[in-house]
Amino acid sequence: MQRKRMNWLRSMIFKAFLLFISLLMEYTSLILAQEPNGIVTWIKKKTGPGIYNITKVDDAERLLTSETKLVLGFLNSLVGPESEELAAASRLEDEVNFYQTVNPDVAKLFHLDPQVKRPALVMLKKEAEKLSVFDGNFSKSEITEFVFANKLPLVTIFTRESAPLIFESTIKKQLLLFAISNDSEKVLPIFQEAAKLFKGKLIFVYVEMDNEDVGKPVSEYFGISGTAPKVLAYTGNDDAKKFVLDGDVTLDKIKAFGEDFIEDKLKPFFKSDPVPETNDGDVKIVVGNNFDEIVLDESKDVLLELYAPWCGHCQALEPTYNKLARHLRGIESIVIAKMDGTTNEHPRAKSDGFPTLLFFPAGNKSFDPITVDTDRTVVAFYKFLKKHASIPFKLVKPAAASASKAESSDAKDGIESSAGDAKDEL
Repeated sequence: MQRKRMNWLRSMIFKAFLLFISLLMEYTSLILAQEPNGIVTWIKKKTGPGIYNITKVDDAERLLTSETKLVLGFLNSLVGPESEELAAASRLEDEVNFYQTVNPDVAKLFHLDPQVKRPALVMLKKEAEKLSVFDGNFSKSEITEFVFANKLPLVTIFTRESAPLIFESTIKKQLLLFAISNDSEKVLPIFQEAAKLFKGKLIFVYVEMDNEDVGKPVSEYFGISGTAPKVLAYTGNDDAKKFVLDGDVTLDKIKAFGEDFIEDKLKPFFKSDPVPETNDGDVKIVVGNNFDEIVLDESKDVLLELYAPWCGHCQALEPTYNKLARHLRGIESIVIAKMDGTTNEHPRAKSDGFPTLLFFPAGNKSFDPITVDTDRTVVAFYKFLKKHASIPFKLVKPAAASASKAESSDAKDGIESSAGDAKDEL
């Protein structure tokens, strides 16, 4: 009996293994059908030596015409520590092929002096900057850093295909040039010259603003409008700070701007709608440029809604939010406000989705705001404010007639009698 059970268990494990292999082969076949060359190269890199030997000049010449970018190591031997370091670096880089040679004539074709001290290393690209020469220690880590810093063009044109290379690079800080296609011939060469000064420190990106597919939405995301060329610095996805270069796009200005960016000397830029000419409503309108004045006023307890015009949940909340503001209009210490989170930004207004409700207590504006996590009713919001407001407040009861009318209106709007004192005040 025990043997039969063991045989049955082995049979089931074997069948499960066969099913796994079958599914894996099916998935791999599907991927290979879509992108065979890329997958084959990836598998070879991860499982094979990672580098290819070039011993003949004819092979080198064919390579130079077929590859768009490559790395060549000019070594003392095709086996041993130098080759092992190069191979280890190659396995960390999926987008560039690595080659090695000991033939001085091959090295010469790759713009290396045949008499150069070995090991030597170069990267070749079919870009404006064709040659990059390695000058670090011949180790896996430094070779990898060299390739990461040099594999992108001096200026990368922002496309759907290049976006992952930009945002997944180990170099996080970016300088972006926004320009329409007609202006690119004038400003792009200037931008390329500036890029040479910051290799390995900044990624330079060109966004074609009048490209409907990619350029226009990217420009809108970064808050860039108009048609004049504009340079913007971006810290990457971690904290997403932006900085704008004022004035004309010149080499000297980009150089100074880039140096200040690296040294964290720039003042961040935040998107903002125009400041409202009047702001007398029960719900105050906050934009990027009046955020400090309204929300960070230390004398006020401020409830802020971050919303999006297209958000259905925001639209459903609006009548309740407006009603809360109406009830509290007579309380000088409380501000009920809202900000369109799609067209305005501020470092103190972080949102994971819409609507987001944040409370900024008076006298504590240097601390992070309190996220409002309560029922979306007037009574629940009121009770939250009574609990968290730094400045105590109490509604003044209206005259009997007005009170009767207000209570009738509240009942229609669904305020439950179980709300107790909060309902009585409202």
